[in-house]
Amino acid sequence: MSKKTSSPFSKEQLMPQEEMLEVAREKGELFIGIPKEYYAQEKRVSLTPDAVSALTTHGHRVVIETGAGDGSNFSDVDYSEAGAKISYDVKEAFACEIVLKVEPPSHKEIEMMHPQSVLFSALQLKTQSKKYFELLAKKRITAVAFDFIRDSAGAYPVVKSLSEIAGVASILIASEIMSSDKTGNGLLMGNIGGVPPTDVVIIGAGTVGEFAARSAIGLGARVKVFDNSLSKLRHIQHSLGSLIYTSTIQPKTLQKALMRCDVAIGAIRGKTRSPIIVTEQMVENMKDGAVIVDVSIDRGGCFETSEVTSHKSPTFEKHGIIHYCVPNIPSKYARTASVSISNIFTPYLLNIGEEGGFENAVRFDRSLQKGMYFYHGILTNKSVADWFGLPFRDINLLIL
Repeated sequence: MSKKTSSPFSKEQLMPQEEMLEVAREKGELFIGIPKEYYAQEKRVSLTPDAVSALTTHGHRVVIETGAGDGSNFSDVDYSEAGAKISYDVKEAFACEIVLKVEPPSHKEIEMMHPQSVLFSALQLKTQSKKYFELLAKKRITAVAFDFIRDSAGAYPVVKSLSEIAGVASILIASEIMSSDKTGNGLLMGNIGGVPPTDVVIIGAGTVGEFAARSAIGLGARVKVFDNSLSKLRHIQHSLGSLIYTSTIQPKTLQKALMRCDVAIGAIRGKTRSPIIVTEQMVENMKDGAVIVDVSIDRGGCFETSEVTSHKSPTFEKHGIIHYCVPNIPSKYARTASVSISNIFTPYLLNIGEEGGFENAVRFDRSLQKGMYFYHGILTNKSVADWFGLPFRDINLLIL
């Protein structure tokens, strides 16, 4: 006697069904705040008026604190005509759902942010304390560090762009110092017929070093590049399209080059701090009036004699050598740097709007995930966690 088996499905369920199509996500309206930067040396702004116009055209709202663009030569009128609301109350800019800053917010500024807000800014890990992360956690802030954002090719677009500016700027700054009637020795950065060319030594073959070399060669200088990475040295030879002197960092070879050079550029990074490559004795043996531009001062500097200076008082002299050790060189060229940052921010913001808000966008955008270090008050970046000894959670476990 056979048993009758019962089906787990009903007759209706076994019948052909209508095909279900994915419903397009509803576009979200973003509410973006841009407060003024109050850090002494910071003149950049997160979005240009053109970027604001692109966002407001797509239906997003932008509140910008009055004077936020002054340092980059963008007026309140420029932003108002682009569709932004000009606010005379800093709290209004920080009350927006998405807050854009260049410098990390101060503790006081974090207090002004609304709970569950989204923050885009630099992180500048080495300048932070545990208190900073505790305040973000308390407000349940979602924070994205633009210096951590990595694209599909594995590059850091904001860091690379600002490094390009710093590389070009280092040569322009050195040229300006050399020609100054107050500090310089009257040399022209270039190659004039019958006159020996200027000698430039660049320590570091990364993006800063590459663009410094490109600018120096363009002016006619004789360039020597030192780095311990053979792949970087090969890359710089290839990308410049010109055979230049390259060498691994060997103390005797480097010292000989420094003794003859007119300009030395420090452009080498480290995992935590820039390694000290040039000792004080090497600096003592350089030519009187030679110029050192230590771009690596942001990470401690690679010249033993380097000391942090400011844009207002950028140079000092030691052992007869002029030192320029200003952190955040791109801020000196604030308008160019602002356009660069804005061009990177804008596509991300437009995409967030298209996806229906930050929560939807971050599920599918890997570069945003890599840039994020806080998600609703939960630390999600292992590097930050290791640096401060804080617990963290994998972002992939939180956004499912």
